[in-house]
Amino acid sequence: MSPALAAESRPRIHSIDVLRGIIMVIMALDHTRDFFHKTFFEGGTSVATNPTDLETTTPALFFTRWITHFCAPLFVFLAGTSAWLMRGTRSTPELSGFLIRRGIWLVLVEIVIITFGWTFNPLFNVIILQVIWAIGVSMIFLGLLIWLPFRLLLLIGLLIVFGHNILDISSVRESIHGGFLADLLYFSNFSVYNLGPQHFVFIVYSFVPWLGVMILGYCFGKIFSIPVPGARRRQWILFIGIGMTLLFLLLRFINRYGDPVPWSVQPRESVFTFLSFINVNKYPPSLGFLLVTIGPGLIALSLLDAVKSRITEFFRVYGRVPLFYYILHFYIIHMLVVIVFFVQGYSTDQIVTPNNPFLFRPPDFGFGLLGVYLVWIFVVAVLYPLCRMYDRFKTKHIRDKPWLSYL
Repeated sequence: MSPALAAESRPRIHSIDVLRGIIMVIMALDHTRDFFHKTFFEGGTSVATNPTDLETTTPALFFTRWITHFCAPLFVFLAGTSAWLMRGTRSTPELSGFLIRRGIWLVLVEIVIITFGWTFNPLFNVIILQVIWAIGVSMIFLGLLIWLPFRLLLLIGLLIVFGHNILDISSVRESIHGGFLADLLYFSNFSVYNLGPQHFVFIVYSFVPWLGVMILGYCFGKIFSIPVPGARRRQWILFIGIGMTLLFLLLRFINRYGDPVPWSVQPRESVFTFLSFINVNKYPPSLGFLLVTIGPGLIALSLLDAVKSRITEFFRVYGRVPLFYYILHFYIIHMLVVIVFFVQGYSTDQIVTPNNPFLFRPPDFGFGLLGVYLVWIFVVAVLYPLCRMYDRFKTKHIRDKPWLSYL
């Protein structure tokens, strides 16, 4: 059996596809907001360019952003789980080779296809390294690490995820922080580096913490290989999810480790103190961030395992073709941006905005939150028949077109 065919022949877990589909739909909200949310009041007063900035945000804007925090951690974690499920159809050398090739392909997809979807800039003046880049690099390393004994691999994943916030301690950070490699590995927070005249690389996702997440997702996949009744498996997953969520609450109450920014009582309304409590760091993802997203995600996974309905089938369509959905949704959103750009009366000399890599996105462009949600619903609705058709095509032709396993 060819590597690509073996990848598609692995058993599919219904609940994983459904959960992945849910987070894919939520993810589109975040990117719709990136493009369409109007960040300036009339008169030019800036409003919450960073939706989680407690000094300028509103609860509605904060939660519009915060709910999408679940997407990247669960997407990466489930990518690791899917890698484990491939073990049933291939040897370790075959799996290792596939993960390495798949990882290289994802890095190229990020640099070429997704960067262009973000920017619509054919000159590629800016290369954006985001979650697909992080998944690709993590997959390459996972392809090398799966040769290790399971317990050692699990230990490495736990050490990365639970220990990486040591690097945020000021004395440690000052000794190793600074420079392209350090940002690439861990410290980047939207770091920009010059690649040459008028060309830059924009590091959004440092990959080491995400490698830890993928390793733990891979090890978590073993739960699906243990021959136990489904109810027992759901119980295990539920307990792990509850344990991670409770650990987040404990660490956050202690307020000493797990996130570089402690929560604090806010001078604004009392709700902002709660927002401060759950406002954990994504770039790079802190331990608190990973616990509060993956923990509830696993609770949802355990509950979804026994549920089959029209609603779960709806989300499952997206979850079966995640990369196809991910690539396509950028192009649909950005094409809508171009249409609205001209409908709202902007001229061609406003296509490029200084210090903004996205074309057709002037500072005062877009809608309020209600408009953002309406565009998001439209995008998700348009994607549904496209994803369903592609899933059927892929399922039918995967044997004679093995390249389909890469999309």
